Amino acid sequence: YQKLAQLKFIQDLHKRNVEIFNLRKRYLEELDDVLHKIKTGPHFLRDAEIIRIIGTEIKKYDGILYHLIAYSIMSNHVHLVIDTGSQIENIENEEELIQKYLSLDKILQKIKGATSRYINLYLNKTGQLWHRESFDIYLRNEKMLENVINYTLQNPVKAGLVKNWEDYEGNYFVETSK
Repeated sequence: YQKLAQLKFIQDLHKRNVEIFNLRKRYLEELDDVLHKIKTGPHFLRDAEIIRIIGTEIKKYDGILYHLIAYSIMSNHVHLVIDTGSQIENIENEEELIQKYLSLDKILQKIKGATSRYINLYLNKTGQLWHRESFDIYLRNEKMLENVINYTLQNPVKAGLVKNWEDYEGNYFVETSK
């Protein structure tokens, strides 16, 4: 947090944004490394049925609340790349936008709520499944999108689970036309 606080003093807005992005990227990479190294605790997301449940719920809102681009369901966390811009394609005014647009936190709440319910039923357990916090990144350009897709799909390779991302059953990717 101290480093982030120091960045606010950079006058050049572009340079400040690049530095903030790089700092957040390093933080997320470090967090991912920690998650990959955790040997104790729940790792039930590696179960094929749970991967199916999560994938089904993520795909449920594709074309409605977002365009699904990619995801990677790891043993104890999920990476998701979506474009929520599809919600505004046919909106004509600000009032309609306020009424119809569903923010990312609300979208994730829908996915987490449903998957939590179905996974708990499958595991015959109750209680909270997901952390309330999510680590989201606003993608500002095609290069960032490409980097995040690559990062997401390479997650199981980096964790040593497969040699090729395409071999991992918890990965999903659809080519975009953008």
